[in-house]
Amino acid sequence: MSSIRVLDDHLVNRIAAGEVVERPASVVKELVENALDAGAASIDVLVEDGGRRRIVVADDGSGMERDDAILALERHATSKLWRFEDLAAIGTLGFRGEALPAIAAVSRFVLRTAARDGHGTEIEVRGGKISGVREIAFARGTTIECGSLFFNVPARRKFLKAPPTELAHVVKLAGSYALSRPSVRFRLDHDGRRLLLWKSTAPMRPARAVDLWKHSDKPVLDLWMRKTLAKSA
Repeated sequence: MSSIRVLDDHLVNRIAAGEVVERPASVVKELVENALDAGAASIDVLVEDGGRRRIVVADDGSGMERDDAILALERHATSKLWRFEDLAAIGTLGFRGEALPAIAAVSRFVLRTAARDGHGTEIEVRGGKISGVREIAFARGTTIECGSLFFNVPARRKFLKAPPTELAHVVKLAGSYALSRPSVRFRLDHDGRRLLLWKSTAPMRPARAVDLWKHSDKPVLDLWMRKTLAKSA
């Protein structure tokens, strides 16, 4: 009897998730990059318990039709790459088509999206298995909710740090994208408290930096600055 076997898809997806999702900030990174690639002008990020309990990223980008939304949850399904030659001219932040299925494989996942105002799709996924697809009234754009990160991979969940540490990683990540994309409005809430609000500005980083100081929770921002400076030292 052979000792080699082909792993089932759900186990493969959980293993692959470890390459994409390390902590809550990894989820935020992938979802914010998807939002930017979709042409979003406004991105809202909501986290609870440092992102361990719940992460929501909402954007006003191009959104997806029903069939595309379902297909986006398959591994290596992407709208950003068509041919091998395209690898030499990647113009998007993501292109592998692994982020959404990886995140959905290790969380209680809900995707709501619409390519046209009022005509949306909601997809629920539990541990990588689609449990429901329905039509909903929804504004153009995409909102993704991830709950109980690593609920089905306890070995990974126990390595998550305390909420303040995980939150610091999320804040640093959000700040980095806000500074690099001044034309995009960013908002970050934690446990129902507004931490950061950066309005869209002219394409000048100094203007966005000033806005960052004006519309942020100063203790949280100070923590983010200390961690950023420590890493660059």
